Amino acid sequence: MRSAERWALAAILIGALGLRLWGIRHGLPYAFNVDEGAHFVPRAIGMFGHSLNPQYFVNPPAFTYLLHFAFWLRWDTREAVGGAFAADPSTAFTIARVLAALLGVAAVGLLAWAGARLFDRRVGLVAAALLAVAFLAVHYSHIAVNDMPALAPLCLSLVGAAGVYRDGRLRDYALAGAALGVACATKYTAGIVLLCLLGAAVHAPNRLKGLSLAGGLAVAGFVVANPYALFDLQLFREGLELQSQASSDGGGKLGLADESGVVYYLGTLVWGLGVVPALAAAGGAVWLSLRDRRRALVLVPAPVLLILFLGIQDRFFARWILPAYPLLCLLAAWAAIEALRRAPAPALVAGALLCAQGLVFSIHNDLVLARPDTRALARAWMVEHIPEATKVVIEPIAPDAWAMDVGRPSRLTRTGHRWEKWRTSNFRGRRVKLEDYERTLSPPMLDRYARDGYCIVVTGSIQRGRAFRDPDAVPRAVAYYRALEERSRLLYRISPLRGGDRVGEFSFDSSYNSYPLSYARPGPEIEIRRLC
Repeated sequence: MRSAERWALAAILIGALGLRLWGIRHGLPYAFNVDEGAHFVPRAIGMFGHSLNPQYFVNPPAFTYLLHFAFWLRWDTREAVGGAFAADPSTAFTIARVLAALLGVAAVGLLAWAGARLFDRRVGLVAAALLAVAFLAVHYSHIAVNDMPALAPLCLSLVGAAGVYRDGRLRDYALAGAALGVACATKYTAGIVLLCLLGAAVHAPNRLKGLSLAGGLAVAGFVVANPYALFDLQLFREGLELQSQASSDGGGKLGLADESGVVYYLGTLVWGLGVVPALAAAGGAVWLSLRDRRRALVLVPAPVLLILFLGIQDRFFARWILPAYPLLCLLAAWAAIEALRRAPAPALVAGALLCAQGLVFSIHNDLVLARPDTRALARAWMVEHIPEATKVVIEPIAPDAWAMDVGRPSRLTRTGHRWEKWRTSNFRGRRVKLEDYERTLSPPMLDRYARDGYCIVVTGSIQRGRAFRDPDAVPRAVAYYRALEERSRLLYRISPLRGGDRVGEFSFDSSYNSYPLSYARPGPEIEIRRLC
């Protein structure tokens, strides 16, 4: 690379890192994201108490192993890590989030390399810049889940596939295959990059020998990063079945957009990637297919098939489409540069057009994440105004420690505090899953609350909003919230929106990621009411 290109790549990587580290400690000491709080960090810590068998394969464990190793470097014994996590989980979650952010930055750099090999250095740099600022990629680099970590080995496999397209050398097949295996061991759907390798090999030399080598190394990479897929095959199969059921089971998706999954995922690209980049990627896919079918085979089939596959599931969430983002970035960058090739500096113009939206919304999101969460502010108010040991009803809007925080001071609470929290088992005699909570509500529950002395009721828009988004599915829950409003007195309300405006219609996207520019802080709208 020429000196100017090296400086440009360095600036892109530094910018990507800054966007991902800004607000990295949001919400702590509580992990308000349900997946972050339930999956990778606790599993990595749990390994200190047993073997390296994660005993959980609904999500593949490569990122969990990485976290376990990082925690081992920080705390080398079970007692040390357990005590530190119990006293204050902030350090563990910060380490995990920083690793996710660093892997997200690595994906940006590897995408620049893949673009340079497949097209030229200009395309690689513009594609890397687009991934560096894309809103959805930046947001999920702040959370210790496996979506962004999986993009690093995916992009490395894409580097190998680009080498196969160019030269067909065995070492490129080997790189593509080994990285593919690690990508699958980080997130199952990252295996879609296999189509890139197959497309690159269609007209490449050493096809049969190279694909055999790549296949063997893909299996080896997967097993190295997920060894108990072999050693505990039965549990691994059960995990895959549970993952399949979770994505295809129509039950428990209250509040999810009732529309075509394919239309939904295409719509998420408008805000997750950007309007101009999404249009450029679509145009680039068609244009490249007509102009250069060999390169089109590398880039076009994978995102199309991923969108179709995810679109036929019963559940769909924007972050599930992230494995397609590097390919879409390459298509958008190539199309924009080709369309602007007569401009004085086509790469700069293309980069500015493609990156503007993502940069604005990612900076806004970072500003929001750096501010106190509404749940933290609501808890601080409760510490000041609700006596300790008071009986309260708290919807599943925060982890249990939020209501049972003893001996864990923070800058917001200043002191430990505990309330007696109503549990669904008090009424139903059983634990209820988060997704089924709204289905348990009905107006008579308010009478039970009052009889049992639970006079403080805490609600949040991420639960209440689901019921009003789909009132026909849970009419008793809608009646419950209306009865609660009529029979109680509002003590405190905090909104994430500027000026304290009410949160509008519930969305699994904007209700959790603060994309709308109207958001001033993270978290749901929270109301604290006195019932009796």
